[in-house]
Amino acid sequence: MDDVHPEPHWPASLALLVCSGLYVLLPSRLVVGPKWLLPVLVILPLIPLSARRHRRPDEAPWVRYLCITLIAIITAANCTSVVFLIDRLFFGAHVVGRSLIYSAASIWCTNFIVFGLWLWEMDRGGPHRRAGSEKRFPDIQFPQMENPTMAPGDWRPRFVDYLYTSFANGTSFAPADAMPLSIQAKSLFATEALVSFVTIAVIAGEAVNILR
Repeated sequence: MDDVHPEPHWPASLALLVCSGLYVLLPSRLVVGPKWLLPVLVILPLIPLSARRHRRPDEAPWVRYLCITLIAIITAANCTSVVFLIDRLFFGAHVVGRSLIYSAASIWCTNFIVFGLWLWEMDRGGPHRRAGSEKRFPDIQFPQMENPTMAPGDWRPRFVDYLYTSFANGTSFAPADAMPLSIQAKSLFATEALVSFVTIAVIAGEAVNILR
């Protein structure tokens, strides 16, 4: 058991709750169904997940399946909100620029948080696999892995590392310090950058023009 380094589950749970809260803040025209639907779909499954404080190598398979399902639900909802926002921007009447900026900001924040969750859940088979002694090829290369002298000998990427990586990718539309290695990681980086580009460059930029 000395080689087991369980990862706490609460940062990911908190991130899911934040995404749900940001979704509630969106205007009704940018959500599918009632606003309470997505928070309910996220919070109810979080109850049994929260009872497990750590992600361990011996966890039941349903834990990861449930986590991936929750992340996928929020991703689909946020991408749908992007489509609705574009439709409202170009085809809606009486568009309010300030409202568009707030909506774009909420969608962008949700985007980098949810892709931080994807990276955390995908890299080297997930947090439960990384917690064990099993050696797997990394999907993402962090600077500490390339230069071990810059970190403690037992350093491992945590949720905040993946969240920062997602934030940097969503801001610059390209990897900052951590590099994607696998096809899965490159696909996630590219998808996040695309959604972020549309949200910032197209929607937020047009909203500023409306305010003028």
